Amino acid sequence: MRIIAGANRGTRLAAPKGADTRPTADRARESLFSILEGGRVARADGRVPVVGAAVLDAFAGTGALGLEALSRGAERAVFIENDRPALAALKQNIERCHADDRATVLGRDALHPPSAGVPCDLVFLDPPYGKGLAGPALAALDRAGWVAPDALVVVQCHPKDPFDPPAGYTTLETRTVGAARFEFLRPQPGSGISG
Repeated sequence: MRIIAGANRGTRLAAPKGADTRPTADRARESLFSILEGGRVARADGRVPVVGAAVLDAFAGTGALGLEALSRGAERAVFIENDRPALAALKQNIERCHADDRATVLGRDALHPPSAGVPCDLVFLDPPYGKGLAGPALAALDRAGWVAPDALVVVQCHPKDPFDPPAGYTTLETRTVGAARFEFLRPQPGSGISG
């Protein structure tokens, strides 16, 4: 597993042993960022959602999604992860990518997140497959102030997993790449959520 593109292209990422952490495969991550940078899910102001973004990587695991975003020009990233082996790998990967000054690690549960200091405009959620955690986690992160009103939210799930976005979110696009399905969501204007 490695960073695909940008300033840290080719940097190898550590992953904990065992099946508890499921990093996003390089091919799936490459497809995801091609979609993000291709303009199909551009921000309301027309900007690509990665460059200059404040990123939240919830259920971060190894941090591959947030670190890929930083490599491609995101301004900063917050990583939420509560598994100890995954946290150790995540911290090692941040160091390998020389991102200590732009990365914040919160050893917390994404279903019970702390209040956000600043909302994020690009949010990745990659919870364990088959447990129905994505919707409740997104709702919890929203209530805690992590999701900016014009944010792009990317939920990763298994292609066969059901996913219903929480109230106040619109699905922009759905893409399946190998063993991953990506749901691209945006808060609905005037829904009263996300600040």
